[in-house]
Amino acid sequence: MPVIGIPMDRNGEYLRLKHHYSSAILYAGGTPVLLPPGGDPLSFVTVIDGLLIPGGGDMYPSYYSEEPHPSVKIVPRQRTDFEIALLKAIMELRKPVFGVCYGMQLINVAFGGSLYQDIKSQLGTSVDHTRGCHRVIGSGKWLGGDFVVNTSHHQAVKELGKDLEVIAVAEDHLVEAVHLRDYPFLLGVQWHPERSMDQLSVHLFISFVEAAHGCK
Repeated sequence: MPVIGIPMDRNGEYLRLKHHYSSAILYAGGTPVLLPPGGDPLSFVTVIDGLLIPGGGDMYPSYYSEEPHPSVKIVPRQRTDFEIALLKAIMELRKPVFGVCYGMQLINVAFGGSLYQDIKSQLGTSVDHTRGCHRVIGSGKWLGGDFVVNTSHHQAVKELGKDLEVIAVAEDHLVEAVHLRDYPFLLGVQWHPERSMDQLSVHLFISFVEAAHGCK
């Protein structure tokens, strides 16, 4: 079974990760391994076959050269620095990466992109991205067609990172999924497929784990 590394968040004295991520990897045929922030990225990426960057709060806007909006709920820099280092290290080995919500935003920023820090105040869209569900228009082999996804984010991709390609958008044209051209598997989605595990979600996780299997 492919080994999938999942970084954990830090909350005071505790490390934490919502159980849905490891459950989704197990369902798709992988072995989840939880990665504590602050370890040596090189030692991790040599033993895992794929990297799943989970959801979370908000990155420090200084990562994309902006001052923080009053609404941001910051993720500790230790976690963000660790995940960016993991991302760069695992890409050197051409192993697959799957980013979910904050994970997709981190991928975008790591590739030189930027974010809307608060969709409601900075964009004024009529689509509520903070709760419920909404329609998404996808393209490509992973996300072809129209579908409905859950949503619980207040930030979104503004400037797209270098070499990333948009493969799904919401009805208000906000970016909902990206992938990296000319790379075996690097995918980011703005919603939470691990929470719903519907047909599309299962397809995404199985595709990710199968790509990781090819790296064993």
